[in-house]
Parts: sequence; C-alpha cells; structure tokens
Amino acid sequence: MTLTTTKPPSPPRFARHLSPEGRGGSVLHPSRTIPTGARKRARGMRRKPTEAEWLLWIEIRKERLNGYRFARQVPLGRYIADFVCRKERLIVEVDGSQHAASARDAVRTDWLNSNGYAVLRFWNDEVLRQRRLVLDTILAALENRLPPSDFHAPAHPLPQGERCRAQQGGEGVRR
Repeated sequence: MTLTTTKPPSPPRFARHLSPEGRGGSVLHPSRTIPTGARKRARGMRRKPTEAEWLLWIEIRKERLNGYRFARQVPLGRYIADFVCRKERLIVEVDGSQHAASARDAVRTDWLNSNGYAVLRFWNDEVLRQRRLVLDTILAALENRLPPSDFHAPAHPLPQGERCRAQQGGEGVRR
C-alpha cells in the first residue's frame, strides 16, 4: 500500500487584507502598489551603489547590527529607500551633495512618515569618515534611544568638500 499526500497550493505572492469584521477584503498586488519601472531602477541602484552606500551596507547586512535585518534599495510607493529595516519601520538614507536643501527630499520624507516610516539621513561624507558614529546613531534609533528631533535631517550641515561641489553644481561623492 502506498500513501500519497498532496501539498496544499502555495499562497499567492500578494497579500489579502480583510476588513476588521473578517469579511471580504481587497487584494493588493505588488505590481499595483509599486510604479512600473521602480523595481528595475532599484535593481540597477543595487548593482551600482555609491562608495558610502556600499560601506554602510557591509556593516548592516545579514543582521550584523545587533540582529536587525535591513534590505537595500527598496521600492516604497514611488520612492526607492536606500536601506530599510521593515520590522522597526526605519529608513536610512545616504545622501550626496545633490540633496543639499532639496525640497523633493522633504516631500519624500513626509510621504514616508505618513506611511509609518521614520527616516534617518546621513551625508556620504559622514558614512565615509565617521562610520562608527553613523552605526551608533542607527542603532540608537532602532532601540528607541534617539530623540525624534534627530530624525529626517543629516546630523550636521553639508560637509565642506560636498558643500563646494554642490555650489559648483557637481555630483559630490555620488557616482
């Protein structure tokens, strides 16, 4: 006698959201929540990170930062976040000189905040020269030891080298 069992079908790759009463709901498909081309752009950005992004990624990938799990270049709505800790709803952005006084960054941060994410921003120069301080700041945010006033903006004004490049219209450290 042979006994055969059949596996239940795999769950769909999209999530089913039920109403509070548990009746019905809507289906949110990933391709409908992320604009066309965002996944492709994110993949391209993963292949060609800036030096600062790569050095930070080496430090935080594979749960190296006290067991917190990060993903990089993650599409969220119409934006692509540099690093995301989904469990703690924290986004870490590494900015080059093109972000100096960027109104678009403020709109982006407001949208991310309204969708439940806290945003930490660092300049490329901070990551390159003060990586330990950057990691300590990220860890403090993850462990709720960072005051809310420290979120959203780089820890200090644009570093001198990047300030000069920004004024000249250059790309700074970004490649």
